[in-house]
Amino acid sequence: MSKLPKTETDKRLQKLQQLLSTMQAESCLITSQVNKYWLTGFIFDGYILVYAQSDPLLFVRRPAGLWGNNIFMIRKPEQIPGLLREAGFRVPGQVLLESDTITLSAALRLQEALEMPEIKNISAAIREIRSVKSAYELDQIRESAAIHAKVYELIPSLYHKGMTDLALQIEIERQMRLHGSMGIFRSFGENMDIFMGSMLAGDNAQVASPYDYALGGAGITPLLPLGASGTLLAPGTTLMVDMAGNYRPCMDDMTRTFVIEHVPDIAYRAHQVSLDILHTIEATAKAGVPCAVLWHIAEKIVKENKLEAYFMGTAQQAKFVGHGVGLEINEPPVLTPRSNEVLEAGMAIAIEPKFVLPGIGAAGIENTYIVHDDRLEKVTLCEESLIILS
Repeated sequence: MSKLPKTETDKRLQKLQQLLSTMQAESCLITSQVNKYWLTGFIFDGYILVYAQSDPLLFVRRPAGLWGNNIFMIRKPEQIPGLLREAGFRVPGQVLLESDTITLSAALRLQEALEMPEIKNISAAIREIRSVKSAYELDQIRESAAIHAKVYELIPSLYHKGMTDLALQIEIERQMRLHGSMGIFRSFGENMDIFMGSMLAGDNAQVASPYDYALGGAGITPLLPLGASGTLLAPGTTLMVDMAGNYRPCMDDMTRTFVIEHVPDIAYRAHQVSLDILHTIEATAKAGVPCAVLWHIAEKIVKENKLEAYFMGTAQQAKFVGHGVGLEINEPPVLTPRSNEVLEAGMAIAIEPKFVLPGIGAAGIENTYIVHDDRLEKVTLCEESLIILS
Protein backbone atom coordinates (compact mmCIF):
# COMPACT_ATOMS: atom_id res chain seq x y z
CA MET A 1 0.00 0.00 0.00
CA SER A 2 2.74 2.47 0.95
CA LYS A 3 5.39 3.37 -1.61
CA LEU A 4 7.68 4.51 1.18
CA PRO A 5 10.40 2.13 2.38
CA LYS A 6 9.49 0.60 5.72
CA THR A 7 12.73 1.95 7.17
CA GLU A 8 11.49 5.44 6.29
CA THR A 9 8.02 5.03 7.84
CA ASP A 10 9.60 3.47 10.94
CA LYS A 11 11.91 6.47 11.38
CA ARG A 12 9.04 8.93 10.98
CA LEU A 13 6.89 7.10 13.51
CA GLN A 14 9.83 7.02 15.92
CA LYS A 15 10.28 10.79 15.56
CA LEU A 16 6.59 11.39 16.25
CA GLN A 17 6.54 9.07 19.25
CA GLN A 18 9.63 10.77 20.65
CA LEU A 19 7.82 14.08 20.23
CA LEU A 20 4.85 12.73 22.19
CA SER A 21 7.19 11.65 24.99
CA THR A 22 8.87 15.07 24.99
CA MET A 23 5.47 16.75 25.20
CA GLN A 24 4.43 14.29 27.93
CA ALA A 25 1.45 13.33 25.83
CA GLU A 26 -0.19 9.93 25.64
CA SER A 27 -1.27 10.07 22.00
CA CYS A 28 -2.15 12.23 19.00
CA LEU A 29 -4.70 12.02 16.21
CA ILE A 30 -3.44 12.76 12.70
CA THR A 31 -6.09 14.34 10.50
CA SER A 32 -4.22 16.31 7.79
CA GLN A 33 -3.54 14.62 4.48
CA VAL A 34 0.07 15.78 4.38
CA ASN A 35 0.88 14.18 7.75
CA LYS A 36 -1.06 11.02 6.90
CA TYR A 37 1.13 10.74 3.82
CA TRP A 38 4.26 11.55 5.84
CA LEU A 39 3.51 8.71 8.27
CA THR A 40 2.15 6.05 5.92
CA GLY A 41 3.07 6.92 2.34
CA PHE A 42 -0.56 7.10 1.15
CA ILE A 43 -3.65 9.30 1.43
CA PHE A 44 -7.01 8.30 2.86
CA ASP A 45 -10.08 9.85 4.43
CA GLY A 46 -9.91 9.18 8.14
CA TYR A 47 -7.58 9.36 11.11
CA ILE A 48 -4.34 7.91 12.46
CA LEU A 49 -4.20 7.41 16.22
CA VAL A 50 -0.59 7.37 17.36
CA TYR A 51 0.30 6.21 20.85
CA ALA A 52 3.62 7.13 22.43
CA GLN A 53 4.64 3.50 22.78
CA SER A 54 2.73 1.24 20.37
CA ASP A 55 1.87 0.83 16.71
CA PRO A 56 -0.44 3.44 15.16
CA LEU A 57 -4.07 2.64 14.39
CA LEU A 58 -5.81 3.72 11.17
CA PHE A 59 -9.51 4.58 11.18
CA VAL A 60 -10.56 4.76 7.53
CA ARG A 61 -13.73 6.13 5.92
CA ARG A 62 -12.50 5.98 2.32
CA PRO A 63 -11.32 4.22 0.21
CA ALA A 64 -12.99 0.86 0.82
CA GLY A 65 -10.82 -2.21 0.75
CA LEU A 66 -7.77 -1.04 2.70
CA TRP A 67 -6.34 -3.92 4.68
CA GLY A 68 -3.52 -4.52 7.11
CA ASN A 69 -2.77 -4.62 10.79
CA ASN A 70 -4.58 -2.10 12.96
CA ILE A 71 -6.85 -0.78 10.18
CA PHE A 72 -10.49 -0.16 11.12
CA MET A 73 -13.20 0.91 8.67
CA ILE A 74 -15.50 3.57 10.13
CA ARG A 75 -18.35 5.87 9.09
CA LYS A 76 -17.86 8.50 11.80
CA PRO A 77 -15.33 9.35 14.55
CA GLU A 78 -17.78 8.47 17.31
CA GLN A 79 -17.07 4.81 16.52
CA ILE A 80 -13.41 5.07 17.49
CA PRO A 81 -13.67 4.48 21.30
CA GLY A 82 -15.87 1.39 20.88
CA LEU A 83 -13.57 -0.10 18.24
CA LEU A 84 -10.56 0.48 20.47
CA ARG A 85 -12.19 -1.33 23.36
CA GLU A 86 -13.34 -4.22 21.17
CA ALA A 87 -9.80 -4.68 19.83
CA GLY A 88 -8.27 -4.60 23.32
CA PHE A 89 -6.71 -1.14 23.08
CA ARG A 90 -7.09 1.48 25.76
CA VAL A 91 -8.97 4.65 25.01
CA PRO A 92 -6.35 7.36 25.59
CA GLY A 93 -7.06 9.92 28.27
CA GLN A 94 -5.23 12.64 26.36
CA VAL A 95 -5.18 13.11 22.58
CA LEU A 96 -3.33 15.95 20.85
CA LEU A 97 -4.97 17.28 17.67
CA GLU A 98 -3.68 19.06 14.57
CA SER A 99 -5.92 21.95 15.51
CA ASP A 100 -4.15 24.33 13.10
CA THR A 101 -5.46 22.33 10.15
CA ILE A 102 -9.04 21.37 11.08
CA THR A 103 -12.14 23.45 11.64
CA LEU A 104 -13.39 24.32 15.10
CA SER A 105 -16.47 22.18 14.58
CA ALA A 106 -14.32 19.17 13.59
CA ALA A 107 -12.09 19.69 16.62
CA LEU A 108 -15.07 19.93 18.98
CA ARG A 109 -16.62 16.83 17.46
CA LEU A 110 -13.40 14.87 17.94
CA GLN A 111 -13.10 16.18 21.48
CA GLU A 112 -16.56 14.86 22.32
CA ALA A 113 -16.16 11.60 20.38
CA LEU A 114 -12.86 10.74 22.09
CA GLU A 115 -14.01 11.93 25.51
CA MET A 116 -11.17 14.46 25.66
CA PRO A 117 -11.14 16.88 28.61
CA GLU A 118 -9.47 19.63 26.52
CA ILE A 119 -8.07 20.33 23.07
CA LYS A 120 -4.30 20.59 22.81
CA ASN A 121 -2.40 21.31 19.59
CA ILE A 122 0.42 19.32 18.00
CA SER A 123 0.44 20.94 14.51
CA ALA A 124 3.44 23.24 14.97
CA ALA A 125 5.48 20.57 16.72
CA ILE A 126 4.95 18.08 13.87
CA ARG A 127 5.94 20.71 11.31
CA GLU A 128 9.10 21.30 13.31
CA ILE A 129 10.15 17.64 13.34
CA ARG A 130 9.33 17.38 9.63
CA SER A 131 11.65 20.32 8.91
CA VAL A 132 14.71 18.08 9.33
CA LYS A 133 14.61 15.68 6.41
CA SER A 134 15.90 12.15 6.03
CA ALA A 135 18.40 11.21 3.33
CA TYR A 136 15.47 9.70 1.40
CA GLU A 137 13.56 13.01 1.47
CA LEU A 138 16.62 15.08 0.57
CA ASP A 139 17.21 12.91 -2.48
CA GLN A 140 13.62 13.64 -3.56
CA ILE A 141 14.31 17.38 -3.29
CA ARG A 142 17.47 17.01 -5.37
CA GLU A 143 15.56 15.01 -8.02
CA SER A 144 12.75 17.56 -8.12
CA ALA A 145 15.24 20.41 -8.49
CA ALA A 146 16.99 18.69 -11.41
CA ILE A 147 13.69 18.33 -13.30
CA HIS A 148 12.71 21.89 -12.35
CA ALA A 149 15.89 23.21 -13.96
CA LYS A 150 15.21 21.28 -17.18
CA VAL A 151 11.76 22.86 -17.47
CA TYR A 152 13.10 26.37 -16.83
CA GLU A 153 15.74 25.86 -19.52
CA LEU A 154 12.89 25.42 -22.02
CA ILE A 155 11.27 28.79 -21.26
CA PRO A 156 13.14 30.82 -23.95
CA SER A 157 11.97 28.34 -26.59
CA LEU A 158 8.34 28.66 -25.42
CA TYR A 159 8.28 32.45 -25.72
CA HIS A 160 7.21 34.36 -28.81
CA LYS A 161 6.64 38.05 -29.38
CA GLY A 162 3.18 39.31 -28.49
CA MET A 163 2.52 36.72 -25.76
CA THR A 164 0.87 37.55 -22.48
CA ASP A 165 2.16 36.29 -19.16
CA LEU A 166 -0.80 33.92 -18.96
CA ALA A 167 -0.19 32.46 -22.42
CA LEU A 168 3.44 31.73 -21.54
CA GLN A 169 2.44 30.31 -18.15
CA ILE A 170 0.11 27.83 -19.87
CA GLU A 171 3.00 26.65 -22.07
CA ILE A 172 5.26 26.29 -19.03
CA GLU A 173 2.56 24.40 -17.14
CA ARG A 174 2.24 21.99 -20.07
CA GLN A 175 5.97 21.28 -19.93
CA MET A 176 5.75 20.88 -16.17
CA ARG A 177 3.08 18.19 -16.53
CA LEU A 178 5.00 16.46 -19.32
CA HIS A 179 8.05 16.37 -17.03
CA GLY A 180 6.11 14.80 -14.15
CA SER A 181 4.64 17.71 -12.20
CA MET A 182 1.90 16.57 -9.83
CA GLY A 183 -0.21 19.57 -10.82
CA ILE A 184 -0.80 20.62 -7.23
CA PHE A 185 1.09 22.98 -4.98
CA ARG A 186 0.89 21.93 -1.35
CA SER A 187 1.07 24.73 1.19
CA PHE A 188 0.24 25.24 4.85
CA GLY A 189 -2.10 27.75 6.41
CA GLU A 190 -4.73 30.27 5.46
CA ASN A 191 -4.36 32.70 2.55
CA MET A 192 -2.20 30.27 0.60
CA ASP A 193 -4.38 29.47 -2.44
CA ILE A 194 -2.40 29.00 -5.64
CA PHE A 195 -2.38 26.82 -8.76
CA MET A 196 0.97 25.66 -10.16
CA GLY A 197 3.02 28.73 -9.30
CA SER A 198 3.30 32.43 -10.00
CA MET A 199 4.43 34.58 -12.92
CA LEU A 200 4.77 38.36 -12.66
CA ALA A 201 5.21 40.56 -15.71
CA GLY A 202 5.94 44.28 -15.63
CA ASP A 203 3.97 46.38 -13.16
CA ASN A 204 1.74 43.46 -12.22
CA ALA A 205 4.61 42.65 -9.83
CA GLN A 206 3.66 45.76 -7.84
CA VAL A 207 0.07 44.67 -7.24
CA ALA A 208 -0.44 43.67 -3.61
CA SER A 209 -2.16 40.33 -2.98
CA PRO A 210 -4.06 39.00 0.04
CA TYR A 211 -2.04 35.79 -0.14
CA ASP A 212 0.97 35.12 2.03
CA TYR A 213 3.66 34.82 -0.64
CA ALA A 214 6.76 36.92 -1.23
CA LEU A 215 5.17 38.88 -4.07
CA GLY A 216 1.61 39.31 -5.28
CA GLY A 217 0.07 40.06 -8.66
CA ALA A 218 -3.52 40.75 -9.66
CA GLY A 219 -4.33 37.32 -11.09
CA ILE A 220 -7.00 36.89 -13.77
CA THR A 221 -10.03 36.85 -11.47
CA PRO A 222 -11.08 38.31 -8.10
CA LEU A 223 -11.60 34.69 -7.05
CA LEU A 224 -7.82 34.13 -7.13
CA PRO A 225 -6.06 37.52 -7.01
CA LEU A 226 -2.47 36.32 -7.39
CA GLY A 227 0.10 36.00 -10.15
CA ALA A 228 -0.32 36.33 -13.92
CA SER A 229 -2.98 38.80 -15.01
CA GLY A 230 -2.94 38.64 -18.81
CA THR A 231 -0.23 41.31 -19.00
CA LEU A 232 1.43 41.69 -22.39
CA LEU A 233 5.12 40.73 -22.28
CA ALA A 234 6.35 44.10 -23.49
CA PRO A 235 9.92 45.12 -24.36
CA GLY A 236 11.63 46.98 -21.52
CA THR A 237 10.00 44.91 -18.79
CA THR A 238 10.85 41.79 -16.82
CA LEU A 239 9.10 38.49 -16.23
CA MET A 240 9.64 36.69 -12.92
CA VAL A 241 8.89 32.96 -13.07
CA ASP A 242 8.23 31.20 -9.75
CA MET A 243 6.58 27.97 -10.85
CA ALA A 244 6.32 24.99 -8.53
CA GLY A 245 9.05 22.41 -8.20
CA ASN A 246 6.47 19.73 -7.43
CA TYR A 247 8.03 16.79 -9.27
CA ARG A 248 8.48 14.61 -6.19
CA PRO A 249 6.54 14.37 -2.90
CA CYS A 250 9.24 16.57 -1.31
CA MET A 251 9.50 19.74 -3.39
CA ASP A 252 12.08 22.34 -4.28
CA ASP A 253 11.43 26.04 -4.94
CA MET A 254 13.11 28.16 -7.63
CA THR A 255 12.61 31.59 -9.20
CA ARG A 256 14.31 33.01 -12.28
CA THR A 257 13.91 36.41 -13.96
CA PHE A 258 13.64 37.02 -17.70
CA VAL A 259 14.07 40.23 -19.71
CA ILE A 260 11.70 41.01 -22.56
CA GLU A 261 14.29 42.13 -25.15
CA HIS A 262 15.89 44.86 -23.01
CA VAL A 263 15.51 46.62 -19.64
CA PRO A 264 17.08 49.66 -17.93
CA ASP A 265 20.35 49.20 -16.08
CA ILE A 266 18.66 49.37 -12.66
CA ALA A 267 17.10 45.96 -13.31
CA TYR A 268 20.54 44.46 -13.87
CA ARG A 269 21.82 46.21 -10.74
CA ALA A 270 18.94 44.98 -8.58
CA HIS A 271 19.37 41.47 -9.91
CA GLN A 272 23.08 41.55 -9.14
CA VAL A 273 22.30 42.65 -5.58
CA SER A 274 20.00 39.62 -5.28
CA LEU A 275 22.91 37.43 -6.37
CA ASP A 276 25.23 39.19 -3.92
CA ILE A 277 22.78 38.44 -1.11
CA LEU A 278 22.61 34.78 -2.10
CA HIS A 279 26.38 34.43 -2.38
CA THR A 280 26.91 36.05 1.03
CA ILE A 281 24.32 33.82 2.66
CA GLU A 282 25.81 30.77 0.92
CA ALA A 283 29.17 31.62 2.48
CA THR A 284 27.66 32.12 5.95
CA ALA A 285 24.83 29.67 6.46
CA LYS A 286 25.29 26.23 7.96
CA ALA A 287 23.88 24.22 10.85
CA GLY A 288 23.77 26.31 14.01
CA VAL A 289 23.33 29.69 12.31
CA PRO A 290 20.23 31.62 13.48
CA CYS A 291 17.72 32.31 10.73
CA ALA A 292 17.45 35.95 11.75
CA VAL A 293 21.15 36.39 10.91
CA LEU A 294 20.39 35.50 7.27
CA TRP A 295 17.64 38.11 7.10
CA HIS A 296 19.98 40.76 8.50
CA ILE A 297 22.64 39.85 5.91
CA ALA A 298 20.10 40.53 3.18
CA GLU A 299 18.89 43.73 4.83
CA LYS A 300 22.44 45.08 5.21
CA ILE A 301 23.29 44.50 1.54
CA VAL A 302 20.00 46.04 0.42
CA LYS A 303 20.63 49.18 2.50
CA GLU A 304 24.22 49.48 1.27
CA ASN A 305 22.82 49.55 -2.27
CA LYS A 306 19.97 51.94 -1.37
CA LEU A 307 17.30 49.59 -2.69
CA GLU A 308 15.15 49.35 0.47
CA ALA A 309 12.10 50.86 -1.24
CA TYR A 310 11.99 47.97 -3.72
CA PHE A 311 13.03 44.98 -1.59
CA MET A 312 10.43 42.19 -1.45
CA GLY A 313 7.79 44.46 -2.94
CA THR A 314 6.87 48.14 -3.03
CA ALA A 315 3.53 49.15 -1.50
CA GLN A 316 3.38 45.80 0.32
CA GLN A 317 6.75 44.34 1.31
CA ALA A 318 7.21 40.78 2.54
CA LYS A 319 9.13 40.51 5.81
CA PHE A 320 10.97 37.29 5.06
CA VAL A 321 13.72 36.33 2.66
CA GLY A 322 13.39 32.55 2.75
CA HIS A 323 11.57 29.52 4.08
CA GLY A 324 11.78 25.79 4.48
CA VAL A 325 10.54 23.39 1.79
CA GLY A 326 9.49 19.76 1.83
CA LEU A 327 6.11 18.08 1.48
CA GLU A 328 4.74 21.62 1.69
CA ILE A 329 6.26 24.64 -0.01
CA ASN A 330 6.25 26.75 3.16
CA GLU A 331 7.73 24.65 5.93
CA PRO A 332 9.85 25.79 8.87
CA PRO A 333 12.18 27.53 9.27
CA VAL A 334 11.25 31.03 8.10
CA LEU A 335 14.00 33.60 7.54
CA THR A 336 12.59 36.70 9.24
CA PRO A 337 14.18 39.46 11.34
CA ARG A 338 12.57 38.19 14.56
CA SER A 339 12.90 34.45 13.99
CA ASN A 340 14.08 32.34 16.93
CA GLU A 341 14.74 29.37 14.64
CA VAL A 342 18.22 28.00 14.04
CA LEU A 343 19.39 26.07 10.97
CA GLU A 344 19.84 22.33 11.48
CA ALA A 345 21.60 19.78 9.29
CA GLY A 346 19.02 18.10 7.08
CA MET A 347 16.80 21.14 6.62
CA ALA A 348 15.94 22.28 3.10
CA ILE A 349 15.50 26.02 2.66
CA ALA A 350 14.61 28.31 -0.23
CA ILE A 351 16.21 31.77 -0.20
CA GLU A 352 14.52 34.39 -2.38
CA PRO A 353 15.84 37.98 -2.35
CA LYS A 354 13.64 39.88 -4.80
CA PHE A 355 13.05 43.46 -5.88
CA VAL A 356 10.11 45.14 -7.58
CA LEU A 357 10.97 48.08 -9.85
CA PRO A 358 8.10 50.40 -10.84
CA GLY A 359 7.60 50.58 -14.59
CA ILE A 360 9.91 47.59 -15.13
CA GLY A 361 8.83 44.62 -13.04
CA ALA A 362 10.43 42.19 -10.60
CA ALA A 363 14.10 41.23 -10.50
CA GLY A 364 15.70 38.62 -8.32
CA ILE A 365 16.24 34.94 -7.79
CA GLU A 366 15.35 32.00 -5.58
CA ASN A 367 17.36 28.86 -4.95
CA THR A 368 16.79 25.83 -2.77
CA TYR A 369 19.56 24.61 -0.48
CA ILE A 370 20.17 21.66 1.81
CA VAL A 371 21.72 22.55 5.16
CA HIS A 372 24.82 20.63 6.22
CA ASP A 373 26.96 20.87 9.34
CA ASP A 374 29.54 23.02 7.54
CA ARG A 375 27.83 24.49 4.46
CA LEU A 376 24.81 24.92 2.24
CA GLU A 377 24.35 22.62 -0.75
CA LYS A 378 22.63 24.36 -3.66
CA VAL A 379 20.30 21.98 -5.51
CA THR A 380 18.57 24.31 -7.99
CA LEU A 381 21.33 24.36 -10.59
CA CYS A 382 20.10 26.60 -13.37
CA GLU A 383 21.23 29.81 -15.11
CA GLU A 384 21.12 32.62 -12.55
CA SER A 385 21.69 35.76 -14.60
CA LEU A 386 18.90 37.74 -16.24
CA ILE A 387 17.82 35.76 -19.30
CA ILE A 388 16.77 37.67 -22.42
CA LEU A 389 13.60 36.61 -24.25
CA SER A 390 13.56 37.86 -27.83
